[in-house]
Amino acid sequence: MGCDILVDGYNVIKNNPMFQALQTKNLAAARDVLIKQLKNRYRHSIYRVTVVFDGNGAKEQRAYDDHICVIFSRHGETADRVIARLAVEARAKGQEILLYSNDGEVKQSVVEQGGRAHTTNQLTAHLNAAPKDVEIRAQHRQAMRRMYGIDPWYKAEDEYDPEPLGRKKKKKRSSRYRR
Repeated sequence: MGCDILVDGYNVIKNNPMFQALQTKNLAAARDVLIKQLKNRYRHSIYRVTVVFDGNGAKEQRAYDDHICVIFSRHGETADRVIARLAVEARAKGQEILLYSNDGEVKQSVVEQGGRAHTTNQLTAHLNAAPKDVEIRAQHRQAMRRMYGIDPWYKAEDEYDPEPLGRKKKKKRSSRYRR
């Protein structure tokens, strides 16, 4: 069973500061950056990623940028409707559906099809996160530096002390060994 990732393109651009700055200058540039980041994040993935934008052409425009499907809705049809239709199609094929949008109606339509809905902030956090193997290596390096005492920012007193504060209970000696 595969997974279809659906991205509400303009919703991501409008709701995240990273893209808002680009949008004020040039909406096409913001779209290109979003698509480029999706390509980079999912380049070695088996997931099918589709980003949907509102369009105004006579018919729906579908293009592929490497392995990312970019859809512009036709005039009179919203990207929300296209996403709902894609969710129905994916469910009919038995695909898992994952949506990134802040739009409540879109989320509801995808969840009704058995999909999972996430916010646009979760998408941008995912796009900007280090790959898992890099994250694991960095954590290991940091642990080794602490262990060998070569981490200049590490202070042992900053470690969490699991022992509760307050009075300690004395251990009761067994009467069996008293003399």
